Amino acid sequence: MTALTFGSAAVSAAAEEPANNVLLPHTYDLVWSLVIVVVIGLVFYKVVLPKFQTVLDERTAQIEGGIAKAEKAQEAADAAVAEQQKLLAEARADAAQVREEARAEGTAIIKELKAKASEEAERIAETARRQIEADRQAASVSLRNEVGALATDLASKIVGESLEDSARQSRVVDRFLDELEASQAVASNKEA
Repeated sequence: MTALTFGSAAVSAAAEEPANNVLLPHTYDLVWSLVIVVVIGLVFYKVVLPKFQTVLDERTAQIEGGIAKAEKAQEAADAAVAEQQKLLAEARADAAQVREEARAEGTAIIKELKAKASEEAERIAETARRQIEADRQAASVSLRNEVGALATDLASKIVGESLEDSARQSRVVDRFLDELEASQAVASNKEA
């Protein structure tokens, strides 16, 4: 029972001392604590907070300035890209024009070379024709002389008289060759 009496004695003692609560501070402690908190609050509000605000404003200005610089740099980069695209398009157009001019010039050169080659071929053919005609005439003259000499010798032997006279010899040769050409013309007309 003693324990029960001891516990009830403690409860009755606590009821008698309501002002001595350990959890609640005294009034003078509350007042002085409140005064110190207000003083610290005013110092913080007047001194520390403006410095923080200044630092924050500077940081905000730096960030906004950085953003503005970045926007300007982006605009400059976009302008540079647009300029490069424009220059590239102009370069491509110039290259296409140069290619077309080169093709046209190449075509003109080819036509010119073909014309020169055709002229050269005509010239060579004409030279060949002239050479052939000259050779034919030389052969004809040579043939006339040889045929004339042979015909005169043969006619002399057949007739038994000499055909040493050049006028007579020339007439005989010319008549012989005319008859020979006439017979060749008739033969070529029959073939055609």
